[in-house]
Amino acid sequence: MSGSVIYCAIDLTDGFYQILMRAGDIPLTAVSTPSGMFWEWLVMPQGLKNAPATFNRMVSHVLRPLRAFAPSYFDDIFVHSRAENGLSAVDVHLRHLRKVFEKMRKNKLYANLKKCVFCAPEIPVLGCYVSKSGVRADPEKISSICSWLTPKNQTELRQWLGLANYLHKYTKD
Repeated sequence: MSGSVIYCAIDLTDGFYQILMRAGDIPLTAVSTPSGMFWEWLVMPQGLKNAPATFNRMVSHVLRPLRAFAPSYFDDIFVHSRAENGLSAVDVHLRHLRKVFEKMRKNKLYANLKKCVFCAPEIPVLGCYVSKSGVRADPEKISSICSWLTPKNQTELRQWLGLANYLHKYTKD
């Protein structure tokens, strides 16, 4: 993602619910309620042991041909572009987005538009921000460590040290 100048973050809506259950596995998801109702999941429910891995494998497989400009992490797709072959960064980015949306349409993956970020100079990625100048810590995380009260016990100290250890990679000496 380094060297890119335009970014998009696409959030897939209700990820697990976008995967249909195999017909033979539907009875394994059956639930009986106290009122006598009997329910079976036709889509992959949350809470199944292998649901996250199954969903991640499906999204990775669908986007594998586009991984050079559209890496994914579970229900997030990060599209990044820069000028190339005489085309502006915007033109390249629009081509990249078209390819991603075509893959999404073909595989019936739906985005949550309220959580998507389109054509931005930087995007949030896994608790930090990525832009053409590199990776920086989320300002909310920095402000939380600055306003953190003095730890009063071992648990609070471990929490503070965990956050400080996470953020140390974004500081200069």
